[in-house]
Amino acid sequence: MSDVWDPHGSLQRALWIGGAQWSGKTTVAELIAGKYGLTVYHYDYHDARGHQDRRIARRVALGEPVEDPTPDHVWLDQDPEEMAAETLAGFPVRFEWALDDLRALFTGRPAIAEGWGLRPELVAPLLDSLRRMVVLVPTEDFRSVPTSDSPARGNSQRPCH
Repeated sequence: MSDVWDPHGSLQRALWIGGAQWSGKTTVAELIAGKYGLTVYHYDYHDARGHQDRRIARRVALGEPVEDPTPDHVWLDQDPEEMAAETLAGFPVRFEWALDDLRALFTGRPAIAEGWGLRPELVAPLLDSLRRMVVLVPTEDFRSVPTSDSPARGNSQRPCH
């Protein structure tokens, strides 16, 4: 494991699930956590809601407008390449915020951190074994099944590959 500050050993014991959107990360994490009594850290939830104060503070420090970009700016004023570049550039900063959240978890058992922002290139330096992370990539068949049929909601209709 790298020399990352980890006062309670939460990062060292963490299990990681990353991967594409709609690949089943949350479902798999919740199934494993339920079976083994583990704690789940939902990156997407914290990134979308809990980190807003950090996002604003960063904008202020960089001299940027405090307000979120308008939907027109996000979806109309940028081409797909610019949108992708902006998204990828934001992952390392947002990952540090997730690490802060995980450091604050004090649990005797491993936590499962799941989310699309948990990129392999960011997580790998933290791992003592690559077996602590899985990256899910959905097949087209998997994506075609409605999310209401998710195993986390009690119905295991999705094809497994």
